[in-house]
Amino acid sequence: MRIVKIYEQSKNNILENLLQRSPSQYEEYSDRVNAILSDVRTKKDEALFNYTKRFDGCELTQDTIRVSESEIEEAYTVVDTSLLDVIRKAIVNIRNYHEKQKQYSWFDSTPEGTILGQKVTALESVGVYVPGGKAAYPSSVLMCVIPAKVAGVERIVMVTPPGKDGKVNPNTLVAAKEAGVTEVYKVGGAQAIGALAYGTESIKKVCKIVGPGNIYVALAKKAVFGYVSIDSIAGPSEILVLADETANPRFVAADLLSQAEHDELASAILVTTSKELAEKVSEEVEGFVKVLSRKEIIQQSLDNYGYILLADTMDEAIEVANEIASEHLEIITKDPFNTMTKIRNAGAIFLGSYSSEPLGDYFAGPNHVLPTNGTAKFFSPLSVDDYIKKSSIISYSREALEPIHKDIIKFATEEQLTAHANSIAVRFEK
Repeated sequence: MRIVKIYEQSKNNILENLLQRSPSQYEEYSDRVNAILSDVRTKKDEALFNYTKRFDGCELTQDTIRVSESEIEEAYTVVDTSLLDVIRKAIVNIRNYHEKQKQYSWFDSTPEGTILGQKVTALESVGVYVPGGKAAYPSSVLMCVIPAKVAGVERIVMVTPPGKDGKVNPNTLVAAKEAGVTEVYKVGGAQAIGALAYGTESIKKVCKIVGPGNIYVALAKKAVFGYVSIDSIAGPSEILVLADETANPRFVAADLLSQAEHDELASAILVTTSKELAEKVSEEVEGFVKVLSRKEIIQQSLDNYGYILLADTMDEAIEVANEIASEHLEIITKDPFNTMTKIRNAGAIFLGSYSSEPLGDYFAGPNHVLPTNGTAKFFSPLSVDDYIKKSSIISYSREALEPIHKDIIKFATEEQLTAHANSIAVRFEK
């Protein structure tokens, strides 16, 4: 991996390079995505079937687009029983973590006759996109579905690309069943997002779409926002390891490559104050790349977006970490908890040598659907909050309104909204 000394220009160059990975930088795909969405909106199922045949090589009909109970039962017969056991253990951890995020309605009343409050309501329906393609991700099913179940969403629809044989990956199907998905459809890409947003003869529209996907999925979610809600527009995966001389270079190298293997646009960055650690990590990375199964993808990711950044001080290293605002941030320092208190921007923070990023991907409990491309400066991980909406509650008696009604009339009159003022005034006409 390239080792770069941190100075203002190098930092700016790296940030600019990383931002090129954002879905917002791929507007040349927008026309194709918009054409697909327009087709789905007007031709509905016909468009879904055509695009699935074209992109996935699979013939679908209204009778086969939805995964049947028998197909789910068949999936259970081929899934490794030890994997099923792990999925069930992970579900317990994920559910327990997200149950602590639940919000409840509340009401405050006063003797004067006012009641103010907030009513929390689960969304009626949610669409969950689960990628196919280079790899199947049953873990993403759990992370998207379980918070929705905890929130109380009644209809959870999963869409995922089928294989040429018309089947869905059995691990994905079993994860969906275990997590509580109510409907599964064999459709992927921008056309699946269109179906969830607009509805077709086979797929009823939903209120919100969540889940990661490729550039077509990301741009499609961006385009349908407003017809439905979305979680975020996710970019390629990324990891930043913040380490000092106490870190184990072999551990650090392994952790960096855990994200580099996702795809060629993934980013893996080490920020350290130790030149010795930097050089040892670079050596370990070279050794790992030679033996790992996805070495071509890993190498291209490292060539494009892999860096080892040398800082003079830990404060400078922390400043860089906050500026990059990585999706995953590992802190491997003498006192990682103290270092963590200085971090403002990160999707998920992993503390200490034995809290490697895959722990969060699969098992610990916190959500692995995280803000990318610097959006951790203003976005949060997927949570129960994403599956609820809130309504304000206001109730005043005449006795409570009377002493303040002239204040409201004054405010409305100053804004030249006389009908607003009149709405209050008529209640105190003599």
